[in-house]
Order: sequence, then structure tokens, then C-alpha cells
Amino acid sequence: MADKRMSAEEVVAELSDGMTVGIGGWGSRRKPMALVRAILRSSLTELTVVSYGGPDVGLLASAGKIRRLVFGFVTLDSVALDPWFGRARESGDLAVTEYDEGVFATALTAAARRLPFLPTRAGLGSDVTRLNPELRTVTSPYDDGEELLAVPPLRLDAALVHLNRADARGNGQYLGPDPYFDDVFALAADKCFLSTERIVDTHALTDEGPVQSLLLNRSAVDGVVETPNGAHFTTAAPDYGRDEAFQRHYVACAKDPDRWPGFVDRFLSGDERNYQTEVDRFAGEREAA
Repeated sequence: MADKRMSAEEVVAELSDGMTVGIGGWGSRRKPMALVRAILRSSLTELTVVSYGGPDVGLLASAGKIRRLVFGFVTLDSVALDPWFGRARESGDLAVTEYDEGVFATALTAAARRLPFLPTRAGLGSDVTRLNPELRTVTSPYDDGEELLAVPPLRLDAALVHLNRADARGNGQYLGPDPYFDDVFALAADKCFLSTERIVDTHALTDEGPVQSLLLNRSAVDGVVETPNGAHFTTAAPDYGRDEAFQRHYVACAKDPDRWPGFVDRFLSGDERNYQTEVDRFAGEREAA
């Protein structure tokens, strides 16, 4: 069996300008933030980002990495709106495809199943069809004759997801309350890269959770990156919760043009080890205050 272990930098080297990149997780929950930070350190640009967005979208927007954003929402959960996303939307810096959660999931599922479209009731009667006039409807071929929205596939060049555990072959496991569509992101993509809190032996994948928690099959994964605390500052339950103090610090700095350069210099200018070191120092400073 192939050993698919990679570094975050090797994952980024597999990406190129203009790609459509799906980012798993949900809002400020179990985002592959170490991989996002690796993209921030790279020269990648002009990306189409597909996400149930959180700070992944905000940080990539802050660095001018996004050409188009395809999203069901963007939120930090305990903070309603990411400041960088809000600024980019207000300024018109981002081209957007704005779906609701149901249409977004349907589009990903159509891509995962290699279908030309999937019918759904989601989006009908809402502004989704007004904002996306290219969406079409179909009539059921059965006696009901119901009109449904025909959602085209949302195909991805690459998907980035974060799970609690994985083996070196690419089998991935979530231990928290929700899969967050990460398996659908993986199947909708030409290549999928998985970051994980810890790489374990294959037989150990059932030590902490049931077989049903094995979310990703190795056949859908092209690379595995071991990144402890790699979802920070989002959740990776049960390994850790959201770092609310750090998230508030991010939001405050993102809102203040005078403070943002200092945040970037301290937390985002170095490598992942430097980021984690500075996060620990930030926590220590708060305890000492």
C-alpha cells in the first residue's frame, strides 16, 4: 500500500494558479487551517475557493488569493461575520457564486456522483435563483410533474480537509459530532489532500471511534499531512475546541488596519512551527495578564 504522507508545503506544490479548491469543514469548525496557512505563504493566486466558509475564506481574502468564491455561507460561528470576507464583499474584490446550504451540498454531491445535475427543492422560491440566473429547472418525468431546481456539479481540482485521525495510506477518521460534508468534498475533487491531528497505524483507527467514524477511504485521498493543532483556531472536537480568545484577537486585528500588519508579522509570516509557538505565547500572555 502506498505511503501518502506529505508536508503542507508539498501539498501546496500540487496546486497551481487559477485552480478550483474546495475547503472542508464548516464555518469555524474543523477547517484545514495549517494547509490554508501554507497557501498564504505561497505565491498561489487567482483561486476559485469553494467552502462553507469560515476563517479560511477570510485569511485567503486578506492575502488576495481568491478570484472567485463559491459559498453557502461565511461565518466564524461565535462571531457572525468574518471581517475580511465582509470587506472583500463590500469592495467587490471577489467574484461570487452565492448558494444556500442545500443548493451548495447538492452541487457538490452531483460532482461526487459524476452527474450532469441533481434535482432538488432547495433554492426554489428564494433569492438563489435570482442571484444565479443560469440555474435551470426540470420537470419530474413522473405523474407528479413537479418542477425542481436542476443543480449542476461543482467540480473541484483539489479538496483540502482536516480530520482527527488518519493512517499513512489515506484512510481518515472524524471523532467529533459531524462529518461536515468532507467526504463529499473529497469525492468531488480530482485530488484530495487530508491534514490530520495524528497519523496512526491502520488497526488503531477503531481504537477511539467506531467503524462508522471512518469517513475517507484511501482511494479518495492523494496525500496525508500530520499537523497537530492544524485546525487552530477552529474546532477539532474532541481533540480541542475553538480558541475563542485567539479568534476574537483575529477579528479585532482584521477590523483595524493599523493592527493587521502586526498580526500577519507575528502569526502568518513564519512557518507552521512558528505559528504554533506564537499561539502558545499568546495564550501565556493572556494567562499572565
